[in-house]
Amino acid sequence: MRPAGYCLVVAIGFCAASGTALAETETHRLRYDAFLYGIPIGKADFTSRLDESRFEVSGRFASAGIARLFDKTDGTVISKGRLSGDAVTPSSYELAYLSGKKREATTIRFSKGQITETVITPKPKKRGKDWVAVSKKDLAGALDPLSALLSPAASAADVCNRRFKVFDGEMRADIVFSPAARGEWIGTDLITCRAKFIPVSGYRKGRSTIAFLRDKARLLVAFRPLGARGHHTPVEARIGTKVGTVHIRGRPVD
Repeated sequence: MRPAGYCLVVAIGFCAASGTALAETETHRLRYDAFLYGIPIGKADFTSRLDESRFEVSGRFASAGIARLFDKTDGTVISKGRLSGDAVTPSSYELAYLSGKKREATTIRFSKGQITETVITPKPKKRGKDWVAVSKKDLAGALDPLSALLSPAASAADVCNRRFKVFDGEMRADIVFSPAARGEWIGTDLITCRAKFIPVSGYRKGRSTIAFLRDKARLLVAFRPLGARGHHTPVEARIGTKVGTVHIRGRPVD
C-alpha cells in the first residue's frame, strides 16, 4: 500500500488556481502544504498544461517538517491525455516514490479511455482471502486520480454534484462530491464541497483506515475556476483522519 497521506494530496490537489496563457496553451502552477495540528507534514508542487486537445499534469510531493523524521518520503506523479469538449481521456499515469528504503512505481496505460495495463514495481505480494480484488467491471470508465478532477463542470453549481471513478493502480474508489452546508464553507470566494470516499475494490476487508475514511471521516474540498474552459482546481481541503484533521492549502507559484 502506498503512503495514504500522499495519495490524498494527489487525489485532491494537482494544478494551480492561476497561471499564464501562452497562445492556446494554459500553464498553471500551485504549491500545496499539508498540516496536522498546525505542524507541517507534507508538501507538493503541481503544474498543469492544458490546450484545446491535450493535457499534462505533473507534480512532486514529499513529507515535511517533523513528519520527515519518521517518514521520509519523496515522489513524482504525472498524467497525460486528451481533452475533447467535456470529455477527459487519459493515456498514461505514472507514480514513483521512495519511502524510507522502500521504492515503488506504478504505471497505468489507457486506450480509448479504458485501462489496458497496470504495472506495479516491485510486484505486490500475494493477497490473502480478505482482499477485495479489482475486476474488469470495476475498471470500466475509471480514471487516474489526476485526470479525474480535470473533468469540466458545466457551471459552478455542478462542481459539487459529481461522482468520480478513480483507480490509482491498486485501489478502485468512488469520490462523490455534494454541496457543503453554509457553516462548512472554506472562504466565501471558493466553491466548498463535501467529499465522500467509497472504496470499491483493491483493499483489505476490515482495514481500519479504509473503514474510517468511508464511514466517519469529514472531508471538505474547496475549488476555484481554472482557466476559461469549465475546469476547476482544488485549493484547500480538510481531511478527517483517526489522529486529527489534516489541512491542505494551496498557493500560486509564479
